Amino acid sequence: MAKLTDQQPPSRYSPPRAPGVPRPPRAPADPTLQQRAWAALALAVLSLLSLMLIGNLRRGVYVAAVALVVAAIALWLVLRAMSRARRGGTGRPRGATLAVVLGAAGFVISGFMLAGYAMFWPQLTQYANCLNAANTASTQQACQQQLDNSVNGEVRILGG
Repeated sequence: MAKLTDQQPPSRYSPPRAPGVPRPPRAPADPTLQQRAWAALALAVLSLLSLMLIGNLRRGVYVAAVALVVAAIALWLVLRAMSRARRGGTGRPRGATLAVVLGAAGFVISGFMLAGYAMFWPQLTQYANCLNAANTASTQQACQQQLDNSVNGEVRILGG
């Protein structure tokens, strides 16, 4: 008679299937995981929307920082929901893939924006001050030209 310890534990992996045989459908995701995925999608969209609506250069750095944090929270929520669904043997929550893509895009874009703000903060501050004092289109154009020249000078110094 076999001892209890001689038995092998059940395998997590199923045996290989024959080619062309479809995999059995998984159960739908738990409603709480589904809600997390939708919340992550909403946060990812909010992050991208906030980046598109930056109007003031001085406040833009704060908006980009908040967008970075919101995108990171969205990624954390959706990746956590996907791993719990996989561990539970259920299907991926609906909208999870889109939430990952949009959250990653918001994270990367806001990170690049913050790096740009950090590199060109003096030039952007000078440009914002110049625009505040500009009353005509020609003076606004002169401010734009001044920004272009100073940024190009900075890029040349950095080796670009």
